[in-house]
Amino acid sequence: MNKTNAVVVTSIASPNRILQDIAKGCKEKGCQFIVIGDQASPADFHLDGCDFYSLNRQYDTGFEFAKQCPTKHYARKNIGYLLAIANGATVIIETDDDNIPYEKFWQNRQLAHSVKTLTNSSWVNIYRYFTDVNIWPRGLDLKQILTPVPDYNSLETREIECPIQQGLADENPDVDAIYRLSLPLPQSFRKDRHIALSRGCVCPFNSQNTTWFAQAFILMYLPSYCSFRMTDIWRSFIAQKIAYLNDWGILFHEPTVFQERNEHDLMYDFKDELPGYLNNSRICRGLDGLELKAGTENIPDNLRICYKKLIEMGLVDIRETALLEEWIKAVNSLMKNT
Repeated sequence: MNKTNAVVVTSIASPNRILQDIAKGCKEKGCQFIVIGDQASPADFHLDGCDFYSLNRQYDTGFEFAKQCPTKHYARKNIGYLLAIANGATVIIETDDDNIPYEKFWQNRQLAHSVKTLTNSSWVNIYRYFTDVNIWPRGLDLKQILTPVPDYNSLETREIECPIQQGLADENPDVDAIYRLSLPLPQSFRKDRHIALSRGCVCPFNSQNTTWFAQAFILMYLPSYCSFRMTDIWRSFIAQKIAYLNDWGILFHEPTVFQERNEHDLMYDFKDELPGYLNNSRICRGLDGLELKAGTENIPDNLRICYKKLIEMGLVDIRETALLEEWIKAVNSLMKNT
């Protein structure tokens, strides 16, 4: 990792042990570390090796997006992505302030992989390739939690570009409130597998340990006017759909972090996840019915079409349209200048 790599986090915490650990690693590797604050962030936040952006500093960036994006929302992380791109990043790694990196987190990422690849398998519980425990990722269609996955050894090995890569997390992985309320944690995953999903597969991925290469930067957009617990999940469904049009895979790989989860009210999480439990399958069917076009030049219009569909479904507010336009405008301008 080097200065063309950026690690992006949004946080309202003071410089805790985990932020300190990430800052130390970024400083040693010479890569950017951008932390996006919000209204509740400490006014005196300072951490060596970290570039912290308070709300006022975000407004001073010159990004109109920073002024329009709602405060007190995880989607302000989008501003961190824009700053990383503006600073010349070609790879952006996003994580959270409760994920502790393993040493492998700091290794260079590769765009292309020769990897077991799953195609045309509809919903996939990707966690089942990394454990025998019946555990599922947040955002999986609940009707699929008992559905077996094709045998790993039966999958074809392909050379495939994967500009979106999801690393798993040990100890307290990204599962939904139903799992947390009813089944045991901690859980850990096997460390010896990579798998790519391609056309015809659906599996949610999150924003907690996710790597993005430059050609997919525009797909990083986190919607603001929707359920807080679904912003990254619904982003993943849209990004996945558009990625497949360009013959990209979505790589899932072994844990490179373990999570010491921040305190949550699980019933509040359950309430905020209800739109997903009730609509995730419906969203994916709706996206499948859209007429989208292949080619990277068509990604902005594909994004517009996808979010228009979610708005028509009553799941995202109409205000998202203007914010999405500011995002597309900002990313296109930055990418032309890098």
